[in-house]
Amino acid sequence: MTHTITTTVDAQFDDAVAEVTTLLEGEGFGILSTIDVQTTLKEKLDVDVDQYQILGACNPALAHRGLVEEPALGALLPCNVIVYEADDDIVVSAVDPQHLFDVTDNPELAEISTDVHERFERVITAVGERFASEGESQ
Repeated sequence: MTHTITTTVDAQFDDAVAEVTTLLEGEGFGILSTIDVQTTLKEKLDVDVDQYQILGACNPALAHRGLVEEPALGALLPCNVIVYEADDDIVVSAVDPQHLFDVTDNPELAEISTDVHERFERVITAVGERFASEGESQ
């Protein structure tokens, strides 16, 4: 069982991050935080790693509904979407909210987590299709 929704694409890193951000916005998510793991690890540990970003994505309406049902849900927010280099490819992966929200043992969150899951599935699928079709046209 996986805890993420993932695709691997042949794209430039910055293009993938921009596309993911645009697609998330189209699904009602804003990016509350961006962590540049590559830069952070270089500054803190003086180690070199491939490009890697963590995008903290939040859909305000869904977050509000979830917090009304379960105030402690805030400890699990925002939902992370990662974009990183793996060999010559770019991996885009989102936390699967259905697994994440399962830890709350609150059945009222099932509808919300299913909604978020479906939105993330659409984003990840669209990223894969976007760069697959771009590669076919080259």
